[in-house]
Amino acid sequence: MARRVLVVANETHGGRSLVDAIRARHEAGDAEFVVIAPQNRPQNGYVIYDEAVRDAAQMRINETLDAIGEHGIRAIGDVMDPDPYTAVLDAVREYGIDEVIVSTHPETRSGWLRHDLIERVENATGLPVQHIVVDLESERESDPETHTLIVANQTARADALFEELRRRAQASPHRFLVVVPQDGGQGHHTSQAKQRLQALLDRLSREGIPAMGGIGDPDPYAAVANALQFHRVDEIVISTLPKMRSRWMRSDLIDRVQRITAAPVQHIEVDVAEDAVVAETGAKAA
Repeated sequence: MARRVLVVANETHGGRSLVDAIRARHEAGDAEFVVIAPQNRPQNGYVIYDEAVRDAAQMRINETLDAIGEHGIRAIGDVMDPDPYTAVLDAVREYGIDEVIVSTHPETRSGWLRHDLIERVENATGLPVQHIVVDLESERESDPETHTLIVANQTARADALFEELRRRAQASPHRFLVVVPQDGGQGHHTSQAKQRLQALLDRLSREGIPAMGGIGDPDPYAAVANALQFHRVDEIVISTLPKMRSRWMRSDLIDRVQRITAAPVQHIEVDVAEDAVVAETGAKAA
């Protein structure tokens, strides 16, 4: 029987060093992969929204699943306990794991290493544990793809936003991360956000444009800040209703986002009634 290999990562999901390690293990033969991520508590927002936290973890998993899928490697993914140690032990029991790959930032940036995660997992499970260090900043320098964060809500279904993303994808290699802030609370509001998100993801998929996404904190600023915490972001596109009708614009969202990132921030106004871009501005944070 194939050996079950557990892949554990958080902010380093999708990193080239991690993907290379999975490919090497796959090529060695006799391996099935289970990819997990903890449900990390975001640093931003006054309320923790369970579905947004779970979606964020699933998006991190999807970064690795998509990357290894391009090499013909299939795996299952699962969102686990917020504590990485507990998450690993739960996964080992649930999936009958035979060996473990743990991916972290370099030692100077890794909370997992500061808490001796590798040694604790080895001691608790008795399984072989391979530690992969992913330096995302170094990898970014040689990656031809631009990783673009898209933030939209009522305009997520608009043709104008889709056409802008398609234009970018045709101009150069892009990978899109779509975050749709939920309208508030859980239940019906979350359902609406998911429907808007899925409509855009489906259109991008039909065009063969790499994209994934999830719902985010109802506060769009917190949604952006949380995405910056967990994902590589090279540029940001924020889509809103026209200024006089947009709560996001009345809260000075664009300038506030520009103050927390060095990535270029592009703002697109979309009149949903006419489904046309009525204004477009772009700026780069100082």
